[in-house]
Amino acid sequence: MAKIILTGDRPTGKLHVGHYVGSLKRRVELQNSGNFDKIFIMIADAQALTDNAENPEKVRQNVIEVALDYLACGLDPAKSNLFIQSQIPELTELTFYYMDLVTVSRLQRNPTVKSEIQMRNFETSIPVGFFTYPISQAADITAFKATTVPVGEDQEPMLEQCKEIVRKFNSVYGDTLTEPEILLPDNQACLRLPGIDGKAKMSKSLGNCIYLSEDPDSIKKKVMSMFTDPNHLRVEDPGKVEDNPVFVYLDAFATDAYFAEFLPDYQNLDELKDHYRRGGLGDVKVKKFLNNVIQAELEPIRKRRQEYQKDIPYIYEILKKGSETAEAAAAQTLSEVKSAMKINYFEDKELIAMQSAKYHDAE
Repeated sequence: MAKIILTGDRPTGKLHVGHYVGSLKRRVELQNSGNFDKIFIMIADAQALTDNAENPEKVRQNVIEVALDYLACGLDPAKSNLFIQSQIPELTELTFYYMDLVTVSRLQRNPTVKSEIQMRNFETSIPVGFFTYPISQAADITAFKATTVPVGEDQEPMLEQCKEIVRKFNSVYGDTLTEPEILLPDNQACLRLPGIDGKAKMSKSLGNCIYLSEDPDSIKKKVMSMFTDPNHLRVEDPGKVEDNPVFVYLDAFATDAYFAEFLPDYQNLDELKDHYRRGGLGDVKVKKFLNNVIQAELEPIRKRRQEYQKDIPYIYEILKKGSETAEAAAAQTLSEVKSAMKINYFEDKELIAMQSAKYHDAE
């Protein structure tokens, strides 16, 4: 069986460091590993419209922003198919067929859907398209016969529901769809990077993000204003590193090489944590180190983005070609699905011959 990756992001804004450590960095590593036969990276504009239906220009403008961030992080159109979800009509048709295999109560139990509804204050006014997102995501994944889906842990319930749909379809219509496996970040801190305000999730809508394309001054201001241990009031006070956003970020970004370059008083993060725990280490010193680390990590990304921004028509050409490749793959899967469901009337020569014979014999 071919090893295929499908993953992507909603174009509701520029991508941030949470996206980077949670999935983007890993995608580039997987792309360059040579271990996969095909890689599909989707800009999920159709999904973004489910809760931005009255603001389509926001989605439209951010498609190019996400594409620029992808390329700046190292995704290579020669190795990965970058495409736009709405340009693949087969995904809509697959979603329609899969809807018959999922109950409303099952969607209501999906933890990710429940969390997103609460965060957006939808309550009873939730758009149907947003509510059925797990079904749409199953169509996205299965359309490309993805075997691997690299995402953050908040998407685990979505992948589990996709597996349920695959199993249900295959049990009813025969072995047709490929069941995917989730690939989580191997660094625990990268599973879900908190916001700079200490909230559980970094989110564009909450305004607590550090964006990949931000200028150095803006990044520094955000890092220096980050939430830390509220009980660490004086330098000599013992501090808590667990659930302390500054140290969570250091877990995600800091390497021994960064200590040698920016903070040689310590050999590694464990030594820094031990000092903070016993007291005598101020938050400002730790934040300055974190700022240096993030600046070093994001500078090459920002520079590559600036180069790509010089030729926007080229970016759209990449997306057009990627979408054409993606549609061809999805069309093949849709053909197999319709055949399994016995709704491929005009392609089924056996059906036509059988019906013809039935009425011919009746005469």
